[in-house]
Amino acid sequence: MNSKLFIQAITKFLAGVLLLALLLFLPAGSLKYWNGWVLMGVLFIPMFIAGLVMMAKSPELLKKRLNAKEKEGEQRAVIALSGLMFLAAFIVAGLNYRFAWIEMPVWSIVLGVVLFLLSYGLYAEVLKENEYLSRTIEVQENQRVVNTGLYGIVRHPMYAATLILFLSMPIILGSPISFLIMLAYFPIIRKRVLNEEKVLEEGLEGYREYCQKVKYRLIPYIW
Repeated sequence: MNSKLFIQAITKFLAGVLLLALLLFLPAGSLKYWNGWVLMGVLFIPMFIAGLVMMAKSPELLKKRLNAKEKEGEQRAVIALSGLMFLAAFIVAGLNYRFAWIEMPVWSIVLGVVLFLLSYGLYAEVLKENEYLSRTIEVQENQRVVNTGLYGIVRHPMYAATLILFLSMPIILGSPISFLIMLAYFPIIRKRVLNEEKVLEEGLEGYREYCQKVKYRLIPYIW
């Protein structure tokens, strides 16, 4: 086992757990905010298991997923905007619980959990199909175009899964206002996708032809 990679992974994991807990439970003013515990459970338990699997079977993929330092200026702006969106959505969700602004029915929370887990399943499939996945926009050495499986349906199945995942979070948290905030992800991810395609078209052989074959970026028959 790569001890350095393990320490890096577990440190980022624990930092994420602590940060999300602070963003949810401090505004909520209580640890009884059960929606927050549900989100943390469905988010971090599968994430921890996936990290262990990647550590054992594909440490290089785990290393790529941990690298979040973008070289592209546009992508740094995307990350900053996404961060602001998450801050606002999570804080508002906690405040929604504290002041009981809007209460959502339990069945909607269950639906949110189902959508969240579905997105994780799609995400796992994408990781299996594409060994070149990275959190940063780059063309890797010996990279080839992946055009099978989910990549034969849309060009960016990982972002499609992420879209479902992000929009299900405020549903789990029981906050319609946070859901409206999360809709900002549409223009944010559009900016990221268009920039990524520009980089890939310039640096990855066969990507232009792939774009001509697979017409839709995120949502079949829509975009």
